[in-house]
Amino acid sequence: MSVTPDDVRHVAALARLGLDEAHLPALVRELNGILGHMDVLQRVDISGVPLTPPDAAAPLRDDASAPMPLARAREAFAPAARDGFFLVPRLATHGDLGASEDA
Repeated sequence: MSVTPDDVRHVAALARLGLDEAHLPALVRELNGILGHMDVLQRVDISGVPLTPPDAAAPLRDDASAPMPLARAREAFAPAARDGFFLVPRLATHGDLGASEDA
């Protein structure tokens, strides 16, 4: 299998890539080189090679991790804390949304 300059122009147009005609011969040569390598790979006899199940190729570890301690106390991330919640200054827009003053 090989590609022609028209094939490269067509693919470039489909991909909406700008194609410099000066680079076209080099692109055709490079793509044909890649296709030539693929042809060689397809001819390799792998009939004696056992199939490796994906699980055996890369053993997986348990998807678990230990909690990581914070570098600073949680309370250091907000101006104040109460009952395990951060207390932050009220935004001026909260009153417009119906938020109560006690929240």
